[in-house]
Amino acid sequence: MLNWQTLDTVLTRLRPHREALALLLDVAVVALAWQATYLFRLGFERWFSARPGYDAWVLLGLLGVYAGVLWLLRVPKGMWRFSGFGEVKRLAVACLLGGLIGMAAVRMAHLQAVPRAVLALHPLFTLMLLAMMRMGYRMLYEHMRSRINGSATEQRRALVLGAGDAGRLLVAGIQHTQGWVVVGFLDDDPAKHGGRVAGLPVLGELAQARRLAPLHGVTHLIVAMPAASIAERRQALDVAAGTGLPVLTVPSSAELLAGRRVNEVRDIEPDDLLGRPPVQLDEAGIADCINGRVVMVTGAGGSIGSELCRQIARYGPSRIVLYELSEYALYAVEQALSEGFAHLDLVCVIGDVKDLEHLRSTLSKHRPQLVFHAAAFKHVPLMEAADNAAACIRNNTLGTYHAALAAAECGAERFVLISTDKAVNPTNVMGATKRAAEMVLLALSKQHLRTRFMAVRFGNVLGSSGSVIPKFKEQIARGGPVTVTHPDIIRYFMTIPEAARLVIQAAVIGESGQVLVLDMGEPVRIADLARQMIRMSGHSSDDVRIEYTGLRPGEKLFEELLADQETSLPTTCAGVRVARLVDDGAGEAVLRDLNPLDTTRPRALLGAWLGSEFHASTLESS
Repeated sequence: MLNWQTLDTVLTRLRPHREALALLLDVAVVALAWQATYLFRLGFERWFSARPGYDAWVLLGLLGVYAGVLWLLRVPKGMWRFSGFGEVKRLAVACLLGGLIGMAAVRMAHLQAVPRAVLALHPLFTLMLLAMMRMGYRMLYEHMRSRINGSATEQRRALVLGAGDAGRLLVAGIQHTQGWVVVGFLDDDPAKHGGRVAGLPVLGELAQARRLAPLHGVTHLIVAMPAASIAERRQALDVAAGTGLPVLTVPSSAELLAGRRVNEVRDIEPDDLLGRPPVQLDEAGIADCINGRVVMVTGAGGSIGSELCRQIARYGPSRIVLYELSEYALYAVEQALSEGFAHLDLVCVIGDVKDLEHLRSTLSKHRPQLVFHAAAFKHVPLMEAADNAAACIRNNTLGTYHAALAAAECGAERFVLISTDKAVNPTNVMGATKRAAEMVLLALSKQHLRTRFMAVRFGNVLGSSGSVIPKFKEQIARGGPVTVTHPDIIRYFMTIPEAARLVIQAAVIGESGQVLVLDMGEPVRIADLARQMIRMSGHSSDDVRIEYTGLRPGEKLFEELLADQETSLPTTCAGVRVARLVDDGAGEAVLRDLNPLDTTRPRALLGAWLGSEFHASTLESS
């Protein structure tokens, strides 16, 4: 009985030598067709004896002619398992050219003893045998696939990195049922080498992926190491990316705890590449702060605001008031929360933080104890435009003042502003408006003692609207180029859930008038991130190139490191520090200018508020 799995393995191992082997077989068929043509023309009695003595040399010359024609027409590159009418047409052209060249050469050499009928019929016999060989292989291949997988269609062939429980469950979930064929495992545990997991062999260690992938015809690599450390997962991803094949992964431990199944393979996300060990939060303290309370989130439909709502919902608030200007964004977050937290009381309010009376009405009606202020304009280059700078002040600074004032007037216990690392020595309008908003809170903290006002700063958030990650994905999908502003530009990154959890933690431990800083870990070179994303998608730098476009208006080459020992103080939470700030009374000046607010010269106004903090080159000329 034929072992179809063994045959599949043999054919797969021959695949790297496919072109040379195909040419060799085609040349053998040309020789066989020559014998068959003689047999057809002369019969059994004379098919060998009636040949001229130089027939072997004629055949050798014909083999060279046909090999050259087949190679020039790229016939050996054809995939036999996909052979169809198009392949037969290419073979017909090759046989016609080879036959004409061979016939002309024989006649010009005056080799009259070679029968003309043999020269004429040989290309036809060759075409028939070449086509039959390909059709026969295709029939065999499809039958083999159907016996192995229950389907004759071509499968995606995967090599799994990680031969633990996750790998075993992955194979059980996808092998032969989701269009996948798993050829084996790689694992760095020597005890597993040579063994079998879920009936499949452990072929070697992770470092052998580059050698074994082409040997087994692998089309994808799947990293199945959810319980491994961050360093181990990143090492496995680097090894997988070195093969030049698309790389997938099983859900992380956090995703599995959230309900994802281990066989739900997904593309590599940037947080897989940049992840850090999870910060240990004060879950009990957060629950005491939120459970049974009314919480309000402004900008609830944005990237950070919507994730804040999801994280807050986990701690059992009595109600969440979703305050959002965009109708669609409000609808989207309401639908997502209703699906995940069916019994949660949601209040959806369309409103603008620049409308103080509407804010007062909303907060006095629902009386939130906690207010998270995430509504903001945050796209740096857009806010640099002359027409947008004034709007940025009104939304980011005046809007913060309105939301904080309304929160204090309704008796809220805590008000938390989502700020940015760009507020440190700002060189752009967006960062300057956020720094002015922090100063507003410091001033209000002295006037309204019953409410704790605090700001939370962090850097770039992976996957948030306007971040580089979605842009890179789109550019890679289009085939490039991937645009990076500068080869040396670096940024600090964290994931949206990580940022939201730390914001909530900061709200619990923060005191009024403080600016809390989230530990962003190590900085990442944007060009290196782009290269990693290109490699993980199965492309090379030759396929998708990186193009440097130059720094944009207001953009820094390096963002200041906010959470270092010199500029911040530790808190009880390892991922949160308190920025050292000097209270020079500038916040009161900002409050005086906000009512009434004159934004005819927005950059000059920001310069007056921030003084030397705001880079002088951004000020308007007098």
